[in-house]
Amino acid sequence: MSSADNRKIAADNRKARFNYEIGEVFEAGIMLTGTEVKSLRNGKSTIAESYASVENGELWLINSNIPEYLQANRFNHAPKRPRKLLLHARQIAKLKQGIEREGMTIVPLKLYFNDKGRAKIEIALARGKKLHDKRETEKRRDWGREKARLLKGG
Repeated sequence: MSSADNRKIAADNRKARFNYEIGEVFEAGIMLTGTEVKSLRNGKSTIAESYASVENGELWLINSNIPEYLQANRFNHAPKRPRKLLLHARQIAKLKQGIEREGMTIVPLKLYFNDKGRAKIEIALARGKKLHDKRETEKRRDWGREKARLLKGG
């Protein structure tokens, strides 16, 4: 992704890489109302507890929280409403297959604005890690830190 340096991240799911083994990553559009876009630009949204599911051939983002936009008064949106994700039919079929056959989950990684100012979401097919895998990841991360500290000090 060459546009990675000029995109504004609105929400980041930092725990996803710790809790899941990330497989194939997709970039999807997301259908939002005007107040949701304004609220996203404020950067207070969360996608940590959210996931995506396929229903009737459409992909939906469930349980993501985009807080109400304070200046919108009665025209506001519901903060946790399901939001439709925009992908090609072939990509949706691939995701559906991953869920049904291989027991994977669709996890959102990042919610951001691309260089054209469009809201996009990075989703991935992921498999949940077992407790010992999480411990292994943590050990590897701690060793990386320790190694960097030793190299810097020595």
